[in-house]
Amino acid sequence: MKKVLFLLGHLTDLDIEWMIHNGSKKNLKNHEELISKGEEIENIYIILSGKLSITDGKQEIAAIGPGEIVGEMSFLESRAPSVSVIAAEETVVYSISRAVMNEKLDTDLEFRSNFYYSLALFLSNRLRKTTNKLGFESPDEEDMIDTNVLDGVAQAGARFSQILNKFSEV
Repeated sequence: MKKVLFLLGHLTDLDIEWMIHNGSKKNLKNHEELISKGEEIENIYIILSGKLSITDGKQEIAAIGPGEIVGEMSFLESRAPSVSVIAAEETVVYSISRAVMNEKLDTDLEFRSNFYYSLALFLSNRLRKTTNKLGFESPDEEDMIDTNVLDGVAQAGARFSQILNKFSEV
C-alpha cells in the first residue's frame, strides 16, 4: 500500500478526480497476464485488490498487492518491460493509458511536476529496498519513509479510498 502513497500524496484533489474520470477498472482472472516481458505496454496500473506476481519467465521475483504501481518504468522510458506481471489470484487494477497521461502531462505543468516527483520518490524507495535486500544498507532504515512522503500520507490514503469507491464493484 505504501507505494501508491508516493503518487497520490503529491497530486492535487483535482488531479485525482481527473485520473478517476480518465482511467478504468480492469478485472484479471487468476493466472491472467497483465504485462508480457518484452512487449510494449500502453498503460500504467494501480492494484486495487488481489495480488500480482512479477516474474522473469522462469521464477517469481516478487508478489505485490493493493496500492502497488506497475508499468511505471516502461511509462517513463518508453521501453518494453523486462519482466512479466501475472495475476496470482483474481485481481482488480486501475488502468490509465499512456496517451491520455501524456496529453495531461503536456498541458498541465503542475500535474507534470507533481507526477514525475512522486515517481522519482517511488523509484528511489524501491532502489533503497533492493540495495537493503542485497545487504548494502542498514536494517534500521528498511521501512523508513521520507518526510516529503509523510506529509501527504493521510491525504494519499483518502485519495486511494476515493479511487476504490469510484470502482466500488471491487
